[in-house]
Amino acid sequence: MIYIFVSVVVIALILLIVSSFMDDRIEQLEEQFEQFSISTMQDTYQMKKKIKILEEELLTENIIQTENNNNIPPALRDKPLLLQKVYHLHQHGYSHEDIAKQTNLERHDVQTILKHNM
Repeated sequence: MIYIFVSVVVIALILLIVSSFMDDRIEQLEEQFEQFSISTMQDTYQMKKKIKILEEELLTENIIQTENNNNIPPALRDKPLLLQKVYHLHQHGYSHEDIAKQTNLERHDVQTILKHNM
């Protein structure tokens, strides 16, 4: 009986000593969470900057659009900006390939837009 009691105490002491030398996983998780939080904040900041730049571009595009609005037929004035841009570029003599490159559309899509909106 004494042997069992002594062996249990020795095993407990050995486990206590070993546990003090092991890495603390909660500390590692906290560090990972902190890194994740920092990267998320950086991403959010960059997204806000990009949104601000896009909003400024849209505002300037809207100003230019209102200036050029007289050149666009009344049927297209209520259409999305992409259709108006395609028509505007076509009106200024750009080829279907050039319009497709500038609007990131396929050549066939540009032809279809121009065919249905003219």
